[in-house]
Amino acid sequence: MSHVLTTVAEVDSWADQDATPIAAVLTMGALHQGHAELVRFAKANTPSGTRVIATIFVNPTQFNNTSDLDNYPRALDSDLETLRSAGADAVFVPTVSQIYPNGLEVNPPMEPGPIGDVLEGEARPGHFRGMLTVVQRLLTMTHADFSFFGEKDFQQLTLVKDMVDFTKMPVQIVGVPTVRDEFGLALSSRNRRLSSNALEDARLIPAAMTKAAEVFLATGSLPQAEVAGKSILAESDQFEIEYFEIRSNDLVSLPTINNARVFVAVKIEDVRLIDNLEIAK
Repeated sequence: MSHVLTTVAEVDSWADQDATPIAAVLTMGALHQGHAELVRFAKANTPSGTRVIATIFVNPTQFNNTSDLDNYPRALDSDLETLRSAGADAVFVPTVSQIYPNGLEVNPPMEPGPIGDVLEGEARPGHFRGMLTVVQRLLTMTHADFSFFGEKDFQQLTLVKDMVDFTKMPVQIVGVPTVRDEFGLALSSRNRRLSSNALEDARLIPAAMTKAAEVFLATGSLPQAEVAGKSILAESDQFEIEYFEIRSNDLVSLPTINNARVFVAVKIEDVRLIDNLEIAK
């Protein structure tokens, strides 16, 4: 990887060097193997010759908690090595002024709507407006023909797909399965802020989702399934549960046996973790 770009003009120049398609992987840094998998997946699932550009930008407008923004881990040197090893062709590392030349204005091309009012939208007011604003800008700036998003942020993935459809952006959005550790815990930049004891407790999250899915498939009862899942989390007194819900894959219609997903957000040691699991027969 020979191209580390810091301005929109540099990205324009890099994009113009070749007529091949471009796949964008948008990140906020503090990268792990889940991000590397997005790059590898992009390389393997796009037309031959497609160039992959990753972005590293901690977007201030999607944080509704200043301390969360301040504490968000940053590790540029190791991030660049991770992306190089994964096969990225270029990395765009813009300053805030490159993305927000007129100040931190938030003007998404579409409002999040009902999907943005639940789960993460309810827990983090304004988050999705900031997310859609920056995603639209980064997809445009990178000249993306494809863009790859992890399914761990399933609500985000859904909203980005809706935004691209609504605005008719010429970008194909692709969801990539969540990368998990050997215990089933979703890889996350925030995991590195956990103590070893908290990390062990965090592994109850996938167990809780699996239990809820099993009970829902067996009974069809949302309340029973959600209680069963929460009972697994209750094995640790470190969790503060923000939500643990079964919703449909579109997040707003009534879930059914053939169209349901478990969504969870917890805090542990003041670190916020989210995950989800599709309920499949």
